[in-house]
Amino acid sequence: MSTVIVVGDAALDVLSCHDRPIVHGGDVRARNSLVTGGAGANTAAWLAHAGADPVLVARVGDDVAGHQVRADLTAAGVRCAFTVDATAPTGCVIVLVDGSGQRSMLPDRGAGSGLAATDLDPALLAAADHLHLSGYVLLDDGSRAAGLAMLAAARAAGLTTSVDPQAAALITDRTAFLGWVAGVDLLLPNLDELAALTGERDPASARALTEIVGAVAVTTGPTGASWVGRVAATSVPAAPGHCVDSTGAGDAFDAGLLTAWLAGKSTSDCLLAGVRLGALAVGTVGAQPPH
Repeated sequence: MSTVIVVGDAALDVLSCHDRPIVHGGDVRARNSLVTGGAGANTAAWLAHAGADPVLVARVGDDVAGHQVRADLTAAGVRCAFTVDATAPTGCVIVLVDGSGQRSMLPDRGAGSGLAATDLDPALLAAADHLHLSGYVLLDDGSRAAGLAMLAAARAAGLTTSVDPQAAALITDRTAFLGWVAGVDLLLPNLDELAALTGERDPASARALTEIVGAVAVTTGPTGASWVGRVAATSVPAAPGHCVDSTGAGDAFDAGLLTAWLAGKSTSDCLLAGVRLGALAVGTVGAQPPH
């Protein structure tokens, strides 16, 4: 069993599923729920579901949401290496899910924006195999330095590393972002994020990124996923499933792929493990594994 340190947000998601278009200034009935979320927390929970040993490094507030997030993740098999910030609330994300299962998010990272390099205990690195970093950490001025320091510390300790860019709309300077992720073993974008980094939505464009990172695994939505290395590329079709909520699908893909990759599986098997968990995620309301 591989031990994976995940660095990212742990938050409370306010999930609102609505079948009709939102009316500006009006009312639309919806099914609302409070669930644990945050990209880091989602990936960690799916890693546990896939059989890995995840440790989540995150900041939460000293509040009810922080206590709930810790309890939910612990029950899911995640070790929570949390720093409790008495000056900021636990992150909260408003997630709007339409009738087709597509989500729009209004995130407030809260305490997550204050992530510090010292939040990662060096003892965790000594006992881990891999460090996975959520791109939201790098895309926020408040937490970027901590994320870069943690990636450097992981490499110095001999761990492999990965980064999910997470949000194409927030990648406003591709040159800067590529500098931040230089040297990671795996970059895990979706097609929108790939386009933000290469200017193209074609997975083949990821080949240029392998001058900066070890390999790129691209999720291509309903068509599946592709692995692009420095020499060869591999693609697999999507796993069958019905989308009711796309929230967390990429986080689940990351977890499935990383668990297989750390177990020494082939690139095809790694991709298949990723798309299977992605399909399970979109068939579930909420961003974390079904209980």
